[in-house]
Amino acid sequence: MINLKGENIKLRALEPEDLDFLYQIENNESFWEISHTQTPFSKYILKQYLENAHLDIFEAKQLRLVIEEKSSKKQIGMIDLFDFNPTHKRAGVGILIHPNFQKNGFASESLDILIKYAFSHLNLHQLFANITEDNTKSITLFNKHLFKKVGVKKDWILSEGKYKDEILFQLIKE
Repeated sequence: MINLKGENIKLRALEPEDLDFLYQIENNESFWEISHTQTPFSKYILKQYLENAHLDIFEAKQLRLVIEEKSSKKQIGMIDLFDFNPTHKRAGVGILIHPNFQKNGFASESLDILIKYAFSHLNLHQLFANITEDNTKSITLFNKHLFKKVGVKKDWILSEGKYKDEILFQLIKE
C-alpha cells in the first residue's frame, strides 16, 4: 500500500468536496504567477476538472494532490506532479501552501512524501522545479530537499510589467 501520510499531513486525491477550496486557490490572483494562470476559473469548469481528476497519472500526465492537515482534516494546500514523462522517467513538481498555514513545515513534509512516492512508486529518475528568482521560500525549500540549481531562464516570466528570471532545479535519483 502507498503511504502518502506524514506526521502532520497527508496527501490525498481531489474529491468533489474540494470544489470550494480549489475555487479559492485557483482564483487568488496572488498565486497566478506561479501557476501561470491569467484568467479566473468558474466553479463549473473546476467541477468538470474534479470529475476528471480520477485519471491515472500515466493517462493525464499530471497528478494533483490535496495537502490535508491530519489533526483538523483541513485542506491547507496542493502539490502537483506535472509534465510527467514516463519514457524519460521525470516530472515537474509544484507546491502551494495557503498563506494561513505557511511556516509550519507543511511544505517540507509534503515535498518529502512526494519525492519518496515519485522515486519508489512511480520509479522516476528525476524531478524538476521551476522557481522565479525572487521566490526565496521555494528556493530554500527545494534546496533543503537536495534539488540542485542547474540553469537560469533569463527574462522568463513577465510579472507586473517586469521580467523575472526563472531558475531550474533538479533532483536526480542516485
